[in-house]
Amino acid sequence: MPSSPKILFLSVSAGAGHMRAAEALKDSTLLLDPRAEVRHLDVMDYVPSTFRKIYTDYYIKLVTKHPAIWGMLYQASSEAPPDGVSQKLRRAVERLSTRPLRSAIDAFAPDAIVCTHFLPAELLMREIGKGRLGVPVFVQITDFDLHRMWVIPRMTGFFAGNEEVAFRLRSHGIEEGRIHVTGIPIMPAFAQDHDRAACAASFGLDPARRTYLLMGGGAGLGVAPLARRLAAADPELQLVVLAGKNKAALEELQTAAAGHPGRLFPLGFTNEVPRLMTAADLVITKPGGLSTSECLAMGVPMLLSAPIPGQEERNADYLLENGAAMKAVDEIGLEYHIALLKAEPQRLEAMRRNARALGRPHAGQDAMRVVLRGLSS
Repeated sequence: MPSSPKILFLSVSAGAGHMRAAEALKDSTLLLDPRAEVRHLDVMDYVPSTFRKIYTDYYIKLVTKHPAIWGMLYQASSEAPPDGVSQKLRRAVERLSTRPLRSAIDAFAPDAIVCTHFLPAELLMREIGKGRLGVPVFVQITDFDLHRMWVIPRMTGFFAGNEEVAFRLRSHGIEEGRIHVTGIPIMPAFAQDHDRAACAASFGLDPARRTYLLMGGGAGLGVAPLARRLAAADPELQLVVLAGKNKAALEELQTAAAGHPGRLFPLGFTNEVPRLMTAADLVITKPGGLSTSECLAMGVPMLLSAPIPGQEERNADYLLENGAAMKAVDEIGLEYHIALLKAEPQRLEAMRRNARALGRPHAGQDAMRVVLRGLSS
């Protein structure tokens, strides 16, 4: 292995999860080898603006405003044969204007590349095939389900979130030796031990009271009315609400908090999520691969809300069948499940045990050990 290995992480800013996974792998690499040179690039910075707008903005609008259509596209594209017309067209589009990305890769001259989105992996597959790239390329799958677009030839290895994803990779012809079940990578802070009482006190929470954490994602969509409803439904509940970067939602929550003193705690974007999860008895969240992996690593049970058809529904299925979560299809369902868990705390305790058993707090390090070990062989 080089004395200072250079590892490049490639992702796509279509949703925050892929980018967070790359950052988690980058930080994990430095924990394993502080001498390593690491760099994380967003592939969307190296494609034409029209392609970027379609690939990222259109995706976000589709999953937020027309989730049912996205679900149908997700399923149809996953079932399409690798040599089908739609897949050939998709790959032809994705091959456009790759020269800026190749230049950035050549400038860094990495010893290995890890992709946390299938798009850069497909671009590099073509480069490998043409003999223009000779370093190992790995793929980190970021959900508990396998979409066929992740099945990309010529990759050195694949990191799977669970055994079923590995099984599905094998069923698509990926050799056993290239598959590593390491989990979905999360930031190293989620692997640290925290004291509940100390964490609760730092946010003004009573550690002895039942505390739920409502996560609205980076956009903080819909959290304010939901928080008001949940606070009104359970007068004994301490509810911490994350509004992300949504300033309007945060202001609305702060106004609502005045009517629920000592019970409703709104926060904007924060890096203190591990400490908040330590203080929480339950996390209410959408079932993204990264956010749910963070909960599992912390051993926090989940109440899953309105999963996007496609990958989020598959993530929810995995968590439900393993007893780490419950699912609510709408606000009435959320209110019902909160009342149920209040009346039957043993359910919450069982979910907590199951979440802890599923958690892979060191997924990032486990994946990067494979990469670094390959460089030293």
